[in-house]
Formats: sequence, C-alpha cells, structure tokens
Amino acid sequence: MQQKNWNIDLEGMMEAGVHFGHQTQKWNPKMSPYIFTERKGVHILDSTQTARLLLEACNLVFNAAIEGKEFLIVGTKYPVADLIASVAMKSRCHYVNEKWLGGMLTNWSTVETRLQRFQYLQNEEDTGRFDRLPKKEAATLKRQLLRLKKYLSGIQYMSNLPDIVIITDQHEQSTAIHECITLGIPTICVVDTDCDPDLTDIPIPGNDDARSSIRWILDKLLIAIHEGRSNSKISK
Repeated sequence: MQQKNWNIDLEGMMEAGVHFGHQTQKWNPKMSPYIFTERKGVHILDSTQTARLLLEACNLVFNAAIEGKEFLIVGTKYPVADLIASVAMKSRCHYVNEKWLGGMLTNWSTVETRLQRFQYLQNEEDTGRFDRLPKKEAATLKRQLLRLKKYLSGIQYMSNLPDIVIITDQHEQSTAIHECITLGIPTICVVDTDCDPDLTDIPIPGNDDARSSIRWILDKLLIAIHEGRSNSKISK
C-alpha cells in the first residue's frame, strides 16, 4: 500500500473550523480519545488526530483508485447538498445528496430496476416522445421522471455496489452506514463529538455541521482519488 503526504496542514484545518465539536453536554464518550479540550462549553477536537486519520483515509482511497475501485459520497444535509454533487461530479464519484432511500445498497436489485426506469424515461424525454403522448399521460411520466432524477441522478451510472462509501454525517446517514456494515462495504465517515467512531472503518474527527469543514475534508480525499486514478493502469 502506497503512502503519501497529502498536505494536511493544521492551520488550514483550523481556518475551516474542522476542530469545532458540539456542546459538552451533547457528546458520545467514545469520542473522548479525539477531543483535545473544551472551550466555553464546546468540545474542541484534537487536530493532530484528525490529521492522522485523514491521512490514513487519503492513502486508502488513493490506493483504491489505483485499483480502479468505485466510490460513493453521501451527504444529504441541505447546507452541503450542492457541495456533495459538485465535488462528486468533479471527481467522477457517485453520490447521494437527497434523501437516502432505505435499501439503496442492501436491496440493490430493486434499485437497479428503478435506475433502468429512470434511464428509459430520460431517453423518452430527450427524444421528445413525451410530446406525442396525451397530456395527462405525459404529465404523469414527467412527475415520475422528476422524482427518480431527484433521488437517483447521483447514482445513475453506478452499475454495481460501491467499493468504498464516504459519509459526511453519521447521524443523518445512520441507515446508509448500517447498510454498509451489513454488506461489508468499507466506510470513511466524518465523526463529530456526538458520534460513535466504532461504526465506521476510518472515522475522521471533524465538524459535521459547517460547510467549510466538510469541503476541506472532502477536498483532501478527492485530491487523493484523482491522483490515484491518474496513476492507475486501468483504463476507465
């Protein structure tokens, strides 16, 4: 396994607010090894621990990308939904930035059927066939297409289960995490001071509420994915 230095600077991390946790009364004791101190009733995360685990995660995705592995990025909180879509598309990763549909991974055969329906309806719209249908029927199909597009557009090209899932909020995505655990899919997850780090393969201690924090962490991971793909001998 190749290891690199991904320019994970503590100053940049603090500028992004990655080190800010939740209020001290709202915490999970399992996060105590990753907490540096408390300040004005707020836990402050240990930035050196964050840097160590983020480095580990970057090396993991770098090597996985070299091997041609596929990634799924999950983040459905409104403040970061557009960010998730943007960074995922730039890095050619699959993503979910709307509601996680139960069984999205554990009931993959059903999701594949929905994806096929999505692609069929999209093709019907693109070729203008909706315009040749009765208005009521066309309206029904357009509503169906809009719903499928809302929830499945980020995984429309995902032909198999992902090899690694990157999650930006543990509590919001508890169903996604448990589906990954059930299927044995490795996860990388941003864990704030109220999270359980034992539920993920690589926990990255960090502020999971601030957009700047999520962006900073994802940028490091996606740089590693991009570089891994650039070094891959597997043609895409």
